Parts: sequence; C-alpha cells; structure tokens
Amino acid sequence: MEPRGRVALVTGASRGIGRGCAEALAASGHHVVINYRSHEDEANAVAERCRAHGVGAIAVQADVRNRAAVDAMFARAIEHFGHLDVFVSNAADSIRKPFIEIAPEEIAYTLDVSLWGVIHTAQAAARRLVAQGTGGSMIFISSVHVVQPYVNCAAYNIAKAGGHALAMTLATELIRHRIRVNIVEPGWVDTPGERKWTSDEEIAKAAPSLPWKRLATIEDIGNAVAYLASDKADYVTGAVLRVDGGFVLPMVVYEQPA
Repeated sequence: MEPRGRVALVTGASRGIGRGCAEALAASGHHVVINYRSHEDEANAVAERCRAHGVGAIAVQADVRNRAAVDAMFARAIEHFGHLDVFVSNAADSIRKPFIEIAPEEIAYTLDVSLWGVIHTAQAAARRLVAQGTGGSMIFISSVHVVQPYVNCAAYNIAKAGGHALAMTLATELIRHRIRVNIVEPGWVDTPGERKWTSDEEIAKAAPSLPWKRLATIEDIGNAVAYLASDKADYVTGAVLRVDGGFVLPMVVYEQPA
C-alpha cells in the first residue's frame, strides 16, 4: 500500500482500461478522481468500488476535447482533495476505416479526443504539479499501434504516436521538477470499447492464437499503472512499459522435425 493521501486523476475512467487504472490506484491507497464523458452510472459505480478500498473517490464529468471543461475538472479535483499527485491520460476514441475512405471530420474527431484530449489534460496536470512543487507522476496510456501501425487505424495511430512524443517531451522538461513521466503500451485488451469492432465470438476464436493465449485484462493494465505511480518506480521516468503478453513479438511457429 502506498502512503494514504495521494490523489490520482484518471481520464476516461468509467469503463475499460481507465476503470482498471482507477481501481488499481485505489487498491494501492490513492484517492481517485474518475473522469467520464457520457457513462455517469458506470463512473459512479467505479467510484463506489474505489471507496471500498478505504480511499476517497469522486466522479467528475468533462469532455477532454473542451479546454474549459478540463480546467473545471481539475479545479473540482483540487477543491475536493486539496492537491494532485498522479495523472493518468487514458481517454481515447477512434473511427476505423481505410485511409482512402475515412472522411476528414472522422479523422478530426479521433484526433480531437485521442490527441487534443491528451494535450489539454496533460497540460492542465503538468501546470498543477509544477505549481505545487512537490513532484508527482504522469502516466500516458499509449498503444502498440505506435510500433505496429495497424490498417484502418490511421487517425488513431497518428494520435497515439503524438501522445507518445508528448510524453517523452514532458519527461525531459519536467524532470527538474521531480515529476516522473512514463508510458504504458497495452496490446489487445478486453474492454467494452473493443466490442465496437470485434464480436465476442471473434475474440474467443482469436485469443488462443495470441502468444499469451488470452487478451489483456483491464487489471493487467491497471497493475502496471499502479506500479509506475508508486514509490517502487521512484527512479523510473521516460520509460515505456509494454503490457501486451508478447503481442508485438514475431509470431513465427517453427515445425519440429519428425
């Protein structure tokens, strides 16, 4: 357990990876601010599960595309808890189509959420942490899409690559403030959002073919985030922690001789 009293803000935390991060941080002793855009009931349920660990938790609505809403969310977090120690950039969305077919407004939507949303929230968090003068931790949920540019995901690939570059830049700029900045790179994760593109049947069929024989869980990603937010990672900054069960490793099967 981490020392009680640390406060973490997680964007897009009402479901999926964000929920896994919020609950893992709560289990390790952090008070949690659960950001959500449109799933209020689920966000409140996550807050309740976090409070079951004996910590404080509030759900705060804010569209990360809107700078004024982001600023208001951070103000609400500080008003409630008094300070901020950990920021997790997780909120993302995408439209998957071949690049020659996707409309400019569909690209713009993906970039607004998955890149500009990262920029808005990360800047607000960095400004708060620097002003406090007590250090802190920033963790960016990236994707193996940065190293493997999957087809039909051009806008999302661009957004995740941009967020990766931003995180590394912040690691360099903020180190003098004792603010650690790291990246978690998930592979294929079993989330509600994944069901937009892949059916339960398709997932069940594909999972045994993966190197680890299953998809990642939100708990897998949450545990990685909780580690990077902890004192055990005090000397870790500018790092990329890939949590993908070997998803991007070369999947070459060699036949054994008869």
